Amino acid sequence: MSDKPTPDERIPDHASGILGGRGGGPLFNGTTRRSFNTEALERNLFGTIRSIRRVFSLVWETSRLFTLVVFATTIVAALIPAAQIWLAGELIDEVARAISVGGGDQYERRVILLAILQLLLFLLSNVLRSATALSQLLLGERLRYHVQQMIMAHANTLDLADFEDATYYDELQQAQREASTRPLGMVNSVFGLLQSTITFVTMAGLLFQLEWWIALVVLLSPIPAFLSGASYSMRGFRQMVRQSPNRRLMDYLRTIVTTDSYNKEIKVFGLGGYFVKRYGEVADDAYQETRDLAVKRQAAATLWGAIPVIATSGTFLYVALQAVRGHVSLGSLAVYTQAAQQGQAAFQGILSGVQSIYENSLYLTTLENLLDREPLISAPEDPEPVSRPFRSGIEFRNVSFRYAGKTEDAVTDVSFRIDPGETIALVGKNGAGKSTIVKLLARLYDPSEGSILIDGIDIRNYDPQELWQEYSVMFQDFVQYQLTAGENIGVGNLRNVDDLPEVMDAAQRSGASALIESFPQKYETILGKWFDGGTNLSGGEWQRVALARAFMRDAQILILDEPTAALDPQAEFDLFQRLRNLAAGKMTLFISHRFSTTRYADRILVLDGGHLVEQGTHDDLIAREGMYAELFELQAASYR
Repeated sequence: MSDKPTPDERIPDHASGILGGRGGGPLFNGTTRRSFNTEALERNLFGTIRSIRRVFSLVWETSRLFTLVVFATTIVAALIPAAQIWLAGELIDEVARAISVGGGDQYERRVILLAILQLLLFLLSNVLRSATALSQLLLGERLRYHVQQMIMAHANTLDLADFEDATYYDELQQAQREASTRPLGMVNSVFGLLQSTITFVTMAGLLFQLEWWIALVVLLSPIPAFLSGASYSMRGFRQMVRQSPNRRLMDYLRTIVTTDSYNKEIKVFGLGGYFVKRYGEVADDAYQETRDLAVKRQAAATLWGAIPVIATSGTFLYVALQAVRGHVSLGSLAVYTQAAQQGQAAFQGILSGVQSIYENSLYLTTLENLLDREPLISAPEDPEPVSRPFRSGIEFRNVSFRYAGKTEDAVTDVSFRIDPGETIALVGKNGAGKSTIVKLLARLYDPSEGSILIDGIDIRNYDPQELWQEYSVMFQDFVQYQLTAGENIGVGNLRNVDDLPEVMDAAQRSGASALIESFPQKYETILGKWFDGGTNLSGGEWQRVALARAFMRDAQILILDEPTAALDPQAEFDLFQRLRNLAAGKMTLFISHRFSTTRYADRILVLDGGHLVEQGTHDDLIAREGMYAELFELQAASYR
């Protein structure tokens, strides 16, 4: 038989830390159950404690009031059961004494007083439950939004490479799905553990008055069920990790079928049924795996859960026989049997709390992993100031870059300059490396080799946030914000997002103003159809809006990735007339597959297979009869 661990035995690496840092260590040191050791358990215990501390800090930060209310009600609620049981026993014994002596006013008054006290305890318990439930509900809502904001804010600091990493999306989906509820679940588990512990101590005190061994049997009988539950919690976590890619695929398939961006092609090609079927196949696999684990878990819970039931029933029989023999009173019978039941329930609550804390800690590792991701593109300790204006332009010096997981460079040993006020066009076949050059210039990636200089300074020596203020970019896959027309344009410069004259000027320069002015609500018109009252646009209309967004910023570097791809010839001509004015005094880099537009560039760079193979003016490159001339001739032939 092979010693290789089964998939169910493997522990994912990211389960090694429990929110408070990677020092938490795996419960199972290595990859299988067989390598369990005390040192690993100790590391995991301290990691869980750090997890509790960090989560409580998060909850306290979210709402101090609700946290204090839940804590206070938990303490009081933990003491009430013992008081209720004691009062019930006193009440029964008082009634029995009254019956034995034929009654009397003094007995009635005592019975009424005990009944009133018991009623007050029931009312107090009811009020505490309501206060706790309300506080937990409101705290949960605030915490859910707070955690989602944390995830969004941290995601905003990460590199483009993270957003092109499937592992990141798995972590993000898990964190968004689980982290909004797990922190509160952790807090509730800790408070529940505290309440159960206090209740357990009070019940144990009552039971030890009967027989110490009875107390131990009753209170410790839930342990087998706890150990079984803890084992299945780990298996459930491993299952969640394994299923993450498939659940992300399910989300993607659902988006394809239910989102307007895909609907036209889905209908024309008749793809709806295909994607619905794909979703069903993936969902069935996930369901079957979940069902198999759930059935086993519930079967084990039923089996091991019978032990506490047997122990409680045996305790009741023992105390009943003691009452029949006159060794205990009827009130004591009620006290001990209820103490056995509630003490056992409290101990089960302790074990369940420990299991829940551990389980929540496992799931919260996804949030830890996400928040532990650090951007590689960040400001140096002493960043260089960004000059305005730039004096010596941009230089790519022997730049090579390879994407993660690839075996070949996307660009290799590329060198060129862009002088202040110069417009450069990038051309080449698909996959030649044009978009990679744009991403490197925009410092969305750093070169694998070589350097990119602005004003003679490596761009890695600038604060990227400050440097990005000098960029105005329109990517080929520009964003279609489902916001108002004014916001769609204004977000190009957040400092002037509400400055309508600036927004209108940018729209005028991009050719989007006539379109927007034709809408009844003009710049307050919601674009897109995701929200009520929205207006959908054609591809070319969206492109004009995206261009207006790029024109909002008075940047020194203008980057345009296929700016005319969705424009008709007249609109293309009008746009480049505007671009020539816009690019005055700026360094402009644009990608285009239309050679009619590249003629406007001061210089053209030709890429092939990641290498810079030609550069020069349009006329120079045509005269050279190289790749550019060949591509130009191929495109021109289609118009003849």
